[in-house]
Amino acid sequence: MLRLVKLTLCVTLLAVSATTFATAEDSNKTDKKKAASEEKKAMHPVYGLTMKSLTGKETKLSQYRGKVMLIVNTASECGATPQYDPLQGLHKKFAEKGLAVVGFPCNQFGSQEPGSETEIATFCKKNYGVEFDMFGKIDVNGEKAAPLYAYLTSKKSGLEKTGPIRWNFEKILISRSGKPVARFATGVQPDSEEVVKAIEAELAKEEPKKRDKKATK
Repeated sequence: MLRLVKLTLCVTLLAVSATTFATAEDSNKTDKKKAASEEKKAMHPVYGLTMKSLTGKETKLSQYRGKVMLIVNTASECGATPQYDPLQGLHKKFAEKGLAVVGFPCNQFGSQEPGSETEIATFCKKNYGVEFDMFGKIDVNGEKAAPLYAYLTSKKSGLEKTGPIRWNFEKILISRSGKPVARFATGVQPDSEEVVKAIEAELAKEEPKKRDKKATK
């Protein structure tokens, strides 16, 4: 009789332990889902996008999270095309400090980017030694505008200067947390004091994750 009681007690304890473990595991999964959901809500629209690179590879823009981005709509046959040179200079000077120069070829302005992605890649490398990231051809204005530019040119971006892109080689600066912070017209050279100072100011700010970790200590 005593043996039966002990056996029953053991079975009961095992059942309780299994239930407790299952409850804890479910709770842990719920917490993780909640954390992921909160992180997604806090993520700026730029990081939620996926775009094709110049080589056709699907690329998540979230890979730039924590970096300062200088986004530029480019063209190969424009009077401003030589800006590839100072853009490459910015890449060389600031890439290790956290700057990502990112080019988006566009053929909407005077049809000055008529070539294929392969031709664009060859042109950029041969003439300007471009090493920074380049993406596939897109529209930056109109109904077919890429979601990235639909956001960057809208009031939702929070930029003081909004509205359609006016010409090739406009430059938009994005903070380490994905927030658009400045927009520069075609005529403003990438290596001008205005642009460089804005880049340096953003690079001087800590990455959001590092800042959050310090705050919780």
